[in-house]
Amino acid sequence: MKATILYGARDVRFEERPDPKIEKPTDAILRLSATCICGSDLWPFRGIGFFAEPPTPMGHEYCGIVEEVGKEVQNIKPGQFVVGSFAASDNTCVICHHGYQSSCLQREFMTTAQAPVLRVPLADGTLVPTREFPPKELVPSLLTTSDVLGTGWFAADGANVKPGSTAVVVGDGAVGLLAVLSAKQMGAERIMAMSRHESRQKLAREFGATDIVAERGDEGVERIKELTNGIGADSVLECVGTQESMMQAIRSARPGGFVSYVGVPHSVTLDGAGLFFAHVHLHGGPAPVRRYLPKLIELVLDEKINPGKVFDLTLPLSEVAEGYLAMDERRAIKTLLQL
Repeated sequence: MKATILYGARDVRFEERPDPKIEKPTDAILRLSATCICGSDLWPFRGIGFFAEPPTPMGHEYCGIVEEVGKEVQNIKPGQFVVGSFAASDNTCVICHHGYQSSCLQREFMTTAQAPVLRVPLADGTLVPTREFPPKELVPSLLTTSDVLGTGWFAADGANVKPGSTAVVVGDGAVGLLAVLSAKQMGAERIMAMSRHESRQKLAREFGATDIVAERGDEGVERIKELTNGIGADSVLECVGTQESMMQAIRSARPGGFVSYVGVPHSVTLDGAGLFFAHVHLHGGPAPVRRYLPKLIELVLDEKINPGKVFDLTLPLSEVAEGYLAMDERRAIKTLLQL
């Protein structure tokens, strides 16, 4: 088969590699219905923070049909439509039982999903079958549950978003936009989306944002304080991963407020004394998407949410390199890759 390989900064190729096979008795092989490019893929694409030494296969968001399972797989069957997390987990260890499957004792990060066929380790713990075979139009939204929606949901959950609360979302990429949707679903009364891009602002409002804040840095923090009568927000969801975005998030929270950070951090340092006097709760890390998958899949199948709207560019998988460029140049929020 042909798959996506990153050879170095801005060097993405779609080329032949061996078909995936069952390697362990707990594996499953999926024929993917859709895959996509994640904002976190842009970091190694730009030559920053490679996940592995290039050349490396790319992609960690996926959904599709089970073709084959290993002999120890009990709950996943060939022919099922399934969604899986970007982090494979057994879903049985003590860490998984506490709801942090992305830190499972057997965790494996997925890195080969921008391809037509995918091997999924720890299939019983990682994959969630849908209750029915989904219609084609719901596949993009189901695909978001594999990572960006699950990550946005974790951001809202970690920031303690509650009915009637005020929330700020820092970042207007796919995760940030779906963090807005998640905060809305959790009952936030006021959601302030920090964005400078008109198309993203529009989608943020569709997903539930009540206010748009275009300012950044000190001016952005000051604007949040103005909108909250000088107090700051109850919940702040940091969805970027830079020094500026992290400090903007912490300083936008009220004393006693909650800050969640789900953007993959790059060159972020925190001032201990500043944190001490900020009096905020901090919580973050790789989203335990598996914890939320059953609920998110049901919300999509019941058509209560439409997170697939974050895909504003659709390309055949063979044109994956153009998809990376479009996202890198901010011509696209998120690229859906058709098989």
